[in-house]
Amino acid sequence: MGWRERIKVDPMVCHGKACIAGSRVMVSVVLDNLAAGETPETIAAEYHIGLEDIQAVLEYAAELAKERVLPLSSGAA
Repeated sequence: MGWRERIKVDPMVCHGKACIAGSRVMVSVVLDNLAAGETPETIAAEYHIGLEDIQAVLEYAAELAKERVLPLSSGAA
């Protein structure tokens, strides 16, 4: 099963934000927790989701990164 089956956007759930299918756990919440150093196992237990859902979140985020570029400071003065 790929990320398209695990990540859903429904305007009636979480104001249309991307969520793990069948839940109200937003993709951004999982990514924020991973970025903060939480382990996938801890996140899965805390939010009652599977490790496969966390993998789907990462795959979804990777797809988004291919489509959009955020300007970064070059550090040059």
